[in-house]
Amino acid sequence: MKNIIIVGGGSAGLTVASKLARRNDMNITVVDPASKHYYQPAWTLVGGGDTKMEDTVKDMKDIMPDGVIHIKEAVKGFSPKENIVHTTEQDLKYDYLIVAAGIQVDWSKIDGLTETLGKNGVTSNYNVNTVEKTWEFLQKTDNGNALFTFPNTPIKCAGAPQKIMYLAEEHFRRRNVRQNIKIEFVSAGAGIFGVQKYKDALEKVIADRKISTDYRLNLIKVDGDQKIATFKHEDSGEVVEKEFSFLHVAPPMSSPDFIKSSSLASKAGWVDVDKHTLQHVLYPNVFSLGDASSLPTSKTGAAIRKEAPVLVSNLVSHIKGEPLKAHYDGYTSCPLVTGYGKLILAEFDYNGNPAETFPFNQAKERKTMYFFKKFLLPILYWKGMLKGRKV
Repeated sequence: MKNIIIVGGGSAGLTVASKLARRNDMNITVVDPASKHYYQPAWTLVGGGDTKMEDTVKDMKDIMPDGVIHIKEAVKGFSPKENIVHTTEQDLKYDYLIVAAGIQVDWSKIDGLTETLGKNGVTSNYNVNTVEKTWEFLQKTDNGNALFTFPNTPIKCAGAPQKIMYLAEEHFRRRNVRQNIKIEFVSAGAGIFGVQKYKDALEKVIADRKISTDYRLNLIKVDGDQKIATFKHEDSGEVVEKEFSFLHVAPPMSSPDFIKSSSLASKAGWVDVDKHTLQHVLYPNVFSLGDASSLPTSKTGAAIRKEAPVLVSNLVSHIKGEPLKAHYDGYTSCPLVTGYGKLILAEFDYNGNPAETFPFNQAKERKTMYFFKKFLLPILYWKGMLKGRKV
């Protein structure tokens, strides 16, 4: 019996745990302090008033795979040469380690944000405590500037900062206050999207909805009382202030500190794995997937859906002493909500090539794809992906 430790009980950790739990030659342990598990892809719709928060959460004990041990402790480090995971309470020995610890949200890196988040019209769909505030504040916004930001770091679900913007724009139109509100997407990036096919489609949406864009500006400070957001230009260093009545913040993110400080980390701080096999480049009995990994693809649940079977296959091959034949091509997906009942389904690989599932142009806004995201994807997540089934 091999002792398998999985660090992280999020989408990546539980998906892999479920797949491995079907075997009878492994003792599997998931290490995660959380008692709740959230389906975060639905938080855009919660923030837009189209889904209830309670529909996105389940108790961890109810979704932990049968036979898998859950240790509710936080990890503080690794000793991969000795095959040890250090938690805040104990040292855990493993034969094989899977790091699926997700991504760290660095709220404090924006001056003044933590003090005003959830107040003064400042919100974020990336915070469990403010997702519902997004909808509350949208309903109270009648005029002024509505700002939607995007940071200069990797983030989970990179489409989320603009999805809520499109819902907000339509909500303002429904309330007949759109003419009183300037909507602006203020991003540290160079454009609205990285894949040309979907970029072209989204730029048309932005033009049609009369949304302003300001690129290469990174949010560095929020004054909630004065309702001023301060940005720094990524190239010139110029400091720019913008007034707001509503501010949705996509915060900076990074690899968890206990990974950054470990010998498992790449120079950038992520678990350093081969981008095709998901095996660690230095420690062959260590694998990683999901947001904590160095895989150079967008950090989404859809990516995990394709990464997990590759990891499991290669882990089993390695245990058997066989070559690692499973190959991950960087597939990821971003269901880009562009309004109520409107969605562009972006799917692409490492090279930025569209890798579309359906036999039609997915860069076109479709009502069917919106209902696919709202109703079908949660079912596939809870009853398929987290159960280790092929979806």
